[in-house]
Amino acid sequence: MTTTSTETAVMPGAVAPPAPQSQRRRRARKDRAGYLFLLPWFIGMLFTVVPFFASLYLAFTDYNLLNPPKWIGLENFADMFRDPVLLKSLQVTFVYTFVSVPLSLAAALGVAMILNRGIRGLPWYRAVFYLPSLLGASVAVVLLWRYVFGFDGIVNAFLGWFGIDAISWTSDPDYALTTLIILHIWTFGSPMVIFLAGLRQIPVMYYEAAAVDGASKWRRFRSITLPLLSPIIFFNLIQSLIASFQTFTQGFVMNNGGGGPANSTLFYNLYLYQQGFNQFNMGYASAMAWTLLVIIAVFTAITFFTAKYWVNYDS
Repeated sequence: MTTTSTETAVMPGAVAPPAPQSQRRRRARKDRAGYLFLLPWFIGMLFTVVPFFASLYLAFTDYNLLNPPKWIGLENFADMFRDPVLLKSLQVTFVYTFVSVPLSLAAALGVAMILNRGIRGLPWYRAVFYLPSLLGASVAVVLLWRYVFGFDGIVNAFLGWFGIDAISWTSDPDYALTTLIILHIWTFGSPMVIFLAGLRQIPVMYYEAAAVDGASKWRRFRSITLPLLSPIIFFNLIQSLIASFQTFTQGFVMNNGGGGPANSTLFYNLYLYQQGFNQFNMGYASAMAWTLLVIIAVFTAITFFTAKYWVNYDS
């Protein structure tokens, strides 16, 4: 039995006939529409790429906004190692990051585990704990924090009930950075929500089987919760590290932009701002910015490299 096909068969190796004129025009219109939708992104990219490479060039120059840039090579980077104030700002930033980030993640995980028990009014509690993270380190929040830890603030009033003398938290070099670390821990809402979502994905049967085998709550947490939640911990850790290294508003607002007392809250980004916009050393500030980029990249790479030893992906 013979069947007749209306389609033209193309032999192997033969060149396909060109598309009809109307089909090519239709495809061209679709391409133009796609590029039109991408146009805002291309325009925005110019405002990112051009300053990106401009700052790289300025990092090797002596530039003060008033005179043309003068090429000085690696002199800015060499001066950074001889700048005691910059080294102090690095110390403050490292202490702030490596103390506040683990404590903040621990608080977020602890609250998430409590909320994961199915308590009544969960949406309300979740919103309340997330609210500080939503406000973030805004100027208003830092001003409120400065009032809370002020000499006549709520914290000293509370300690006074127990006969403890008032402490000038924000003006004492021994305590000023501690108040900002507490502020960072207080804004744990964002990682908490992510932890809570991760906890909801862990199958209950794992805990039931471990309970039948007689595993304690601590053993279940260490052997089930942490391994299965490790990808979420890894994600929150990367996000928190990058954000902490870029801390600026807290130190700027807490002590009126000076990083005091005695440079105890002089974060790296705050000192970069002082060099660039107070002293107009734009070349030096650009070198500091690129050094910060390298620092963040190094610690991010270390975190990714060590992840293979503690991050588990359950398939």
